[in-house]
Amino acid sequence: MKINNTLKKGLLGFAIAGMAMSTVAEAKTFRWAFQGDVQSLDPYVLNETFTLGFLGNVYEGLTAYDENLAVVPALAESWENVSPNKWVFNLRKGVKFHEGGDFTADDVIFSWKRSLSEGSGMKDYGSKAKNIVKIDDYTVEIETPAPNPILPQVLTFLYMMDKEWSVEHKTTVSSNVKSGSATANHANTHANGTGPFLIKTRQPDVKTLFNRYQNYWGNPKTNVDEVVFTPISQASTRVAALISGELDLVYPIPVQDWNRLENSAGVRPLNGPEARTIFLGMDQHRDELLYSTVKGKNPFKDVRVRKAFAHAIDLNTISKKVMRGASTPSGLMVAKQVNGHSSELNKPYAYDRKKAKELLTEAGYADGFGITMDCPNDRYVNDEKVCQAVASMLAKVGVKVDLLAQPKSKYFAKVLAQNNYDTSFYLLGWTPGTIDSHNVMEILLSCQNKVTKSGMFNLGNYCNERVDEITQLVEKETDQGKRQALINEAFTIVKNEVGYLPLHQQPLSWGIRADVTVAQRADNVLDFRSVVVP
Repeated sequence: MKINNTLKKGLLGFAIAGMAMSTVAEAKTFRWAFQGDVQSLDPYVLNETFTLGFLGNVYEGLTAYDENLAVVPALAESWENVSPNKWVFNLRKGVKFHEGGDFTADDVIFSWKRSLSEGSGMKDYGSKAKNIVKIDDYTVEIETPAPNPILPQVLTFLYMMDKEWSVEHKTTVSSNVKSGSATANHANTHANGTGPFLIKTRQPDVKTLFNRYQNYWGNPKTNVDEVVFTPISQASTRVAALISGELDLVYPIPVQDWNRLENSAGVRPLNGPEARTIFLGMDQHRDELLYSTVKGKNPFKDVRVRKAFAHAIDLNTISKKVMRGASTPSGLMVAKQVNGHSSELNKPYAYDRKKAKELLTEAGYADGFGITMDCPNDRYVNDEKVCQAVASMLAKVGVKVDLLAQPKSKYFAKVLAQNNYDTSFYLLGWTPGTIDSHNVMEILLSCQNKVTKSGMFNLGNYCNERVDEITQLVEKETDQGKRQALINEAFTIVKNEVGYLPLHQQPLSWGIRADVTVAQRADNVLDFRSVVVP
């Protein structure tokens, strides 16, 4: 039987269309939601775990973390500490940026310098290199200011950018979180990394679409071709979308909804201990607080006031009532998963309302005073509820808290260095990117120092010269026993001076479809490389 040409063409067209439909049908899509969006696609704009984790699917560092937070090769195939202050990194050959450029040593040097630009939130990471020298196109020598045994951990979140692309699009300096959603910097709204996924389309605060990068150098276990991210601020909406099947994974899940997920078909809670400490900080630097009823002086400069705050806050009640027993009250600024943690020093300040009142009276505040508290409402697990609980407890000793709870985009734009630390009293959470205590000591416990880039997230500028000295010693100490003794000394000083008010280690709190698998890292990073969907 003969088939005429017209019919042949029609059948061929139908077959091609059928093949296309089959390909689309076979594409694997992963849909997830978080309570807020990233402020920018610029990998240096903000040193925040969610932002770095989000962009870590698009950009990569010389090193990376695996599912268990062990350091593994990424854009560097290998490295060697050739002398106390020098490391040689052998770069991976044949790596392409998403827009086609080759990854070479020039991109490493450019990225390092860009991370130190004025608006960057990653200065602390970049400052770990005193100089980077190109040996050849695929070898760099990194000189550190002092011996640094954990440099490979430091480099996991210092993502590499394409120098030529950045020059072409006039984005050779970092975006600035202070500018919020401003789009003047090309890297705010466009991404060009080497990671396993590229950003196809983006509508800030609405949706971001990731596509699998077909020329990726690695071979991750994920079977996902497309990722759809939707920021959903309301926890009840996130949970409902998961249960209905509209989403595959959402976080954070309110801890009070864990039972609901356990009792719903096709979904399950995914939880565990997170390497993050939630804490309160106080402005101990300004002579007069920006936001207080006390004029002419700063009550937080008096250790009795700081101690009063510590004794006024009932951590066990916050854990039981607000966190539904899922958090672990803390006396330290590091979680137990962090190298350098000491269980002996982790005892929280004792809840003692009577003692808190006595201390305030001794300090001259028998009637208390008013203070504004800055708090994010879409960043940490039950963050605003925790702040409300703290405010209620402080009210019982006479401290009247005016709570300013905002989305993290506005919160970070207000309180960070780029806006001159515009806060008097605040809640913050911290997971050290290196999973090492030195990170916390240098970024949170050290005095603010624009030259060394230390203390950049020490928003209240708690400052002790001995802690600064110890921090520098810890950075280069290779004897683990001596190193731990130094860490313990610093933590003891901070605790005695009530430099901060640790609250708890929050739980990892995800909700997931029962037929989806994913690695839940202790730093709360969602790595698409591990996602497998049916």
